[in-house]
Amino acid sequence: MNPTATEDLDRLHRGVIAPVPDGTERPLWSVMIPVYNAAHDLRRSLGSVLDQCPDPSVMQIEVVDDFSTKDDPGSVVQELGGGRAEFFRQPQNVGHSRNFNTCIARARGHLVHILHADDFVAPGFYDRLGAVFAVHPEAGAAFCRHAIVDPDGTPKWEWDIRTERETPGIIENWLDRIAARQLIQTPSIAVRREVYERLGGFDDRIRTCGEDWEMWVRIAAHYPVGYHPDLLAYYQDSSDSLTKRSIRSGQNIKDLRLASQLCRGYLPKPALAANRRSYEAWAELALHWAYEGFKKGHHAAALVQLREALICSRSTRILGKARGIGLFGLRQALRRRPT
Repeated sequence: MNPTATEDLDRLHRGVIAPVPDGTERPLWSVMIPVYNAAHDLRRSLGSVLDQCPDPSVMQIEVVDDFSTKDDPGSVVQELGGGRAEFFRQPQNVGHSRNFNTCIARARGHLVHILHADDFVAPGFYDRLGAVFAVHPEAGAAFCRHAIVDPDGTPKWEWDIRTERETPGIIENWLDRIAARQLIQTPSIAVRREVYERLGGFDDRIRTCGEDWEMWVRIAAHYPVGYHPDLLAYYQDSSDSLTKRSIRSGQNIKDLRLASQLCRGYLPKPALAANRRSYEAWAELALHWAYEGFKKGHHAAALVQLREALICSRSTRILGKARGIGLFGLRQALRRRPT
């Protein structure tokens, strides 16, 4: 495929983010909350923003519903928002990536924070990340540390990247790190709207997971990225999430491989080695899910993840781990066999 055709295809799947019309009053922040059948979780995410939201002239808050069918997020917005939060409902279900792009298109602020309805932020998130952007106008995006939490908000583990910087600022050589593996969760990062206008939105070819990672790599390939070392964002790990459901079919790893392939279209040559390392990272992830599957008795899903791991990488290390996990799965199956 020639370069022009590839660029056209990329634009088709990422969408064009038009600039905010002239004359529009623009706040500093747009906090956009995509939601789909998650009205219960929305209470926590929206509440975490309302607890620290400044005047409407400084922050737009809007919930964007992807045509929920099991609950009513609009009523939650009306109850909690008290007129402070806006609400938009898609006329039909468009899928998570296109709903994210609707969020960006509807954002009026200079800084856009996409906060999934099941995630939430700590007090100080907007002030501290806003300060990073103010000090570093060259930064296309900025993020902070985050923690993984259970649905009840209990931390599972902390994704500690404090070593990136001990103080707020621009991360050196960030592209080489982010191009090799996922190091950011969406609630922890904010992006200048003009960056989306230049680079486009989330790629809807990536069906279940990895569309966020591809976006962060795309941004890092074109802009410096800022960082704040405080833990200010919380990502909910739910057994019913789109990513978790995709584990059963192996679509999660297929999508991550696709994301790696798409990144190669714009990465500079020095970063291609990091991109190749991403396949090893996806293999490691697949082996993790294979082990978890065997441990819980989900043998079919575990075998799918083993297969996907070996498609990603056949390095000596991955082959050795796959062999060990496969033997573990066999022992688990024999133990469960009726006598």
